[in-house]
Amino acid sequence: MIEKILTPFISERFIHEEKYRQGHIRIIRPLPGVEILGLHIPDMKSLAKQLVKDNQGVSTVELLSSHKGSIHIHEEKMMWGMIINRLPLSTNERLERFKEFIPQIDNWAVCDTFCSDAQWLRKAKTETREQVWHFLTPYFSSHYEFEVRFALIFSLAHFLDEEHIDRIFCYIEHLQYEKIVSAYGEALPYYVNMAVAWLMATALYKMPEKTRRFANSGKCPEHIIKLYVRKAKESLRTKNMNPF
Repeated sequence: MIEKILTPFISERFIHEEKYRQGHIRIIRPLPGVEILGLHIPDMKSLAKQLVKDNQGVSTVELLSSHKGSIHIHEEKMMWGMIINRLPLSTNERLERFKEFIPQIDNWAVCDTFCSDAQWLRKAKTETREQVWHFLTPYFSSHYEFEVRFALIFSLAHFLDEEHIDRIFCYIEHLQYEKIVSAYGEALPYYVNMAVAWLMATALYKMPEKTRRFANSGKCPEHIIKLYVRKAKESLRTKNMNPF
């Protein structure tokens, strides 16, 4: 699809240093059959910005969307998400693009970059934020690991506030972990588990009392609470805070 556009930006270290290359691949953990080219995120963001500026953003997204079943290069999906977040679109148009893209998310890096990259939402009006929130919430009930992670990480990035925290905790309470299908065929959806723990640890810093009440409520499985405590201890912001 857009491999020719990406190739000039491949990291020299990725090409020439085997240890670095294998470490990079191991961190991303691509699904079988997915190729890692080895681009750095800042370079991809700059390229996405340039494609939009040159009026090639829509055509690139439409090309990727039309071949969505056969995309086998990790960075193409990364670029797809980055361009959607940079296109000058109405909220309805952008969410339609989201709807096409989200089912194609196949690892944590694509998911988390896409979520954190939605800077257009930062200064959005209240009605726009609520429209996006209502678009987001059905993904909490998905049975696909990275769709649920999308809901969690997008909430962490953009809705972890007093207005939404109780609703977020309610959705977490009702997650059916045993029904969420791991993309890697694992018994438990690891990337959902870690997203919940990360969200709760971040909420501990922002809204400690509400988070502690939720952690003490017995509404989260024990393995999630253990991960939450671990994430809280790992963070410089919360390592000295009591998680309970």
